[in-house]
Amino acid sequence: MAEAGVGGHGGGAAGLALVEGGAGRAARLGDPGDLVALARQVQQADDFIRASACGKLTVIAEQIRHLQEQARKVLDEANRDADLHHVACNLVKKPGNIYYMYRRESGQRYFSILSPKEWGTSPHEFLGAYKLQHDMSWTPFEDVERRDAEIKALDKLLSRQAALPSSTEPNFHGLTK
Repeated sequence: MAEAGVGGHGGGAAGLALVEGGAGRAARLGDPGDLVALARQVQQADDFIRASACGKLTVIAEQIRHLQEQARKVLDEANRDADLHHVACNLVKKPGNIYYMYRRESGQRYFSILSPKEWGTSPHEFLGAYKLQHDMSWTPFEDVERRDAEIKALDKLLSRQAALPSSTEPNFHGLTK
């Protein structure tokens, strides 16, 4: 094949390949404008391919950033949960219950089943309330209602899992509102 030297690879109309000369129409000298049009077409294709690849890579980069943020959140929650499991407590903690954390003057943190309202006048500084989940994670009190709704929706989905049809094709049913 004869290559038209119309620019370097990756830059211009690189690799513009013309059919080797021989007999007939291909052997005749064509209009120089045709060569320029071919070069423009190759350049345009290169530009579209580059734009398409950049667009796809941008989506992947956004997904990576999202996954990194999710990983940070998981690690932060794991550290919080581990810390809360080491807070002093004079009773056996049971999943599903709310526990109220206080701090004594000595700095010791402890869990109680009594809320600040139930104390009346709390003898110690109230630090926060947490629900112990069945997976032994802790949910801050202000997030309990949202978290319980999520768990209820997931339980509902799991209970009808057997009714989900198997499919070898992509299926977006139920993903849109």
